[in-house]
Amino acid sequence: MFVDPAIVLADMIEAARRAGALTLEHFHRRETLEIGVKGPGDFVSIADEQSETLIRDHLLTRYPDWSLSGEEFPPVKGVDDTYRFLVDPIDGTTNFLWGLDYTITIALRRAGETICGLVYNPVTDEMFTAVKGQGAYLNGKRLEMRDSADVSQMVVGTGLPTPNLSMHAGAYARLDAIRAPIGAVRVLGSAANCCAYVACGRFTGYFEQTGFVDTAAGILLVEEAGGVVTDWWGRGPEFFEKSGLLIVANPGTHRFLLNHLSSVQRAD
Repeated sequence: MFVDPAIVLADMIEAARRAGALTLEHFHRRETLEIGVKGPGDFVSIADEQSETLIRDHLLTRYPDWSLSGEEFPPVKGVDDTYRFLVDPIDGTTNFLWGLDYTITIALRRAGETICGLVYNPVTDEMFTAVKGQGAYLNGKRLEMRDSADVSQMVVGTGLPTPNLSMHAGAYARLDAIRAPIGAVRVLGSAANCCAYVACGRFTGYFEQTGFVDTAAGILLVEEAGGVVTDWWGRGPEFFEKSGLLIVANPGTHRFLLNHLSSVQRAD
C-alpha cells in the first residue's frame, strides 16, 4: 500500500508540536522532576516517558497497523511492519534537565528506508522537516547546503562518549586530531540537533557514535539538503545504521573527517 509521506509528515509535525508543549511545561519546572538513570550519563525523566506516550498514541491512532520503535518503551510491532516510526521523545535529556536546548525527533521508515522525518526544538520553536526526494526545510524555508573546502573555517559537531560506548577508547585522541586544523568543535548534547545544524549550515559537519533512532530523521535532513552521510570509513547505511559510527557533513568537511577518522579500527 502506498502512503504519501508528506501527509504522514503533517501528522508527525502535529505530534511533535504537542509533545513539545508538554515537555516545555516540564522544562520550566524541571527542578521538581524525578530523574532516573539508565546507564552512565544516560538519564530519563517522566517528561521523556510522557512525551513518547503522547507521540505513540497520536501516530498509532492514525496508523494503527504500523510499527513503532522508541527510546523509552518496548517497540510496537504492527500488522503492517513495512512502515515503522522511529521516535526519540527527548533527544538530549541531560540538556533538558539542565535548561539547555533539546529536541524531539520522529522518522518514518518504509521497508527499511527513511521516507520522511523531523527534528523539533521546542525551546527555539525550530521545526526541521524532510521528505525523501522533496528537500529539507526549516520552518517552511528550504535548506540548501553550501560546501566548504577551507579547513580553517570548518565547524564540526560531535559528542563526548560515555564509557559504555564501544568507541570510547581513543575518543579524545580523535578529537584532538581534528581540532588543530579546523575552525571549531562544538558539542550540543543532541545528535538530532547536530544533524539539523549540518543541514542548515550552522555546522559544516558532525561525527559521533550514536543511536539510529536519534539520527534517522537528521540523516534524511542532511541528505536532502545536499550533504554526505557515511560511517567513519565511507560506507553506507547498511553499516552506520547498525554501528552508529556516523559522519554527516557537507562534501568538503566529509572528506576531511573521513581522512582523519578512517584510521580508526573498524567495528565490523
